[in-house]
Amino acid sequence: MKDHRVNELIELLHAAWKEDVDLNLLQFLQKLAQESGYQGPLEALSDDTLIYHLKMRGSDSLAEIPGLKKDYEDDFKTAILRARGVIKD
Repeated sequence: MKDHRVNELIELLHAAWKEDVDLNLLQFLQKLAQESGYQGPLEALSDDTLIYHLKMRGSDSLAEIPGLKKDYEDDFKTAILRARGVIKD
């Protein structure tokens, strides 16, 4: 994992963990995994899952996922034409 991702994850965990100080780290990670809908073993939980869940935690369920807005198209036809290179940015 790159340094910036480690720092980002630690910052997000630090802010969120303050709300559940009675939990130890593994309990808190398990809680985050359950909230995100992850059902596999905890050791296989990806940093991406944690980062995106922590970023989106408490926001509207229909809110945009950070990092995906740049690829969003309102219109399917426009998305297809852009993907085929007919429409240039």
